[in-house]
Amino acid sequence: MNEVLNLIFNFWVGLAILAIVLVKVSIKFVPQNRAYVVERFGKYNKTMEAGLNFLVPFIDKVGYDRSLKEQAVDVPSQSAITRDNISLVVDGVLYLKVLDPYKASYGVDDYVYAVTQLAQTTMRSEIGKIELDKTFEEREALNTNIVAAINEAASPWGVQVLRYEIKDIEPPRTVLEAMERQMKAEREKRAVILESEGERQSSINVAEGDKRAKVLAAEADKAEQILRAEGEAKAILAVAEAKAEALKIVGDVAIEERGQKAIQLELAAQAIAAKQAIAKESSVVLLSDDKTGAANIVAEAITIINTLNKDGSGAAASPL
Repeated sequence: MNEVLNLIFNFWVGLAILAIVLVKVSIKFVPQNRAYVVERFGKYNKTMEAGLNFLVPFIDKVGYDRSLKEQAVDVPSQSAITRDNISLVVDGVLYLKVLDPYKASYGVDDYVYAVTQLAQTTMRSEIGKIELDKTFEEREALNTNIVAAINEAASPWGVQVLRYEIKDIEPPRTVLEAMERQMKAEREKRAVILESEGERQSSINVAEGDKRAKVLAAEADKAEQILRAEGEAKAILAVAEAKAEALKIVGDVAIEERGQKAIQLELAAQAIAAKQAIAKESSVVLLSDDKTGAANIVAEAITIINTLNKDGSGAAASPL
C-alpha cells in the first residue's frame, strides 16, 4: 500500500515539475526595443515584440534576437582617390536602426557587416567624384549622398541608415605641406590686404576730418563776420537815430525865443573855450579887427545864429 502511495506521490510531483518546466519554456518576456524572431520546425513563424508572449514548447524556438535601438557602427579607415588623383585615408561612423527584424534576419547574414562594407564602397565612390579641396568643404554633402546610397541598397535588409559622419580625412604628407604653405600664403595675403585697407581708411578719415574742420572754421568765420557786420550796422543805426532824435529836439527848442537864447549862450561859451584852448597851445593868438573882448566873441556867435535862423523863424535875435 505504501508503495502505491509513493508511486502516486512521485507521479504528481513529476507532473508538477513538468508543468512548471513547460510554463517556463512557453512564456517569453520580450524587453523594450527588442524583437524575437520565432521559428517553428526551422521555418519562420512570427515576430514577438516587447511584452508577454507565448511559445509552443518543443516546437517553437527563438531563432534571432534583434535590437530595435539606434546603433553606432565604426567604419574602419580606408583609402580613397579623389577626382584629381590624390590618395586620402578616410574613416567615419555609421548610425543605423533595424526596421524589419524578419528582413534583418533572413535578408542578409550579418547586416552590420554588410552595411559597413556598403558604406566603405559608397564613400570611395563619392570621394572619387570630387576634388581634394572640395572634400574638406563639402563634408555635409558627402554624408548626405552616402546615406542616400546606403539606404537604397540596404532596403531589402530591413535596415535604415539614419546618418553617416566622416570623422577624419587624412591626405598624404606632401599634400599637407603644400596645403599649409598655401594657407600661410593666403593668410599673409589677407594680412597685407587688411593692412592696406586700414591705412587707406585711416587716410580717408584724416582727410575727412581736415575737410570737416576747415568747413566748420569757415562757417564759424562767416558767422562771426555776419554777426560783426550786423552789430556795426545796428550801432550805426543807433547813433544815427540818436543824432536824429537830438537834432529834432534841438530844432524843436530852437523855434522858440528862449531856446534861441540858450543856443546863443552855448555857442558863445564854446567859442570862448576854443579861443582859450588855442591860447594854451600856441604863443601866437589871432585876433579879429574888432575888440578882443568876450562881448565881441559873443556878438559874432549871435550873428551866426541869427543868420541860420532867418529862414526858420523869420525874426532876428537881439544881442545880449
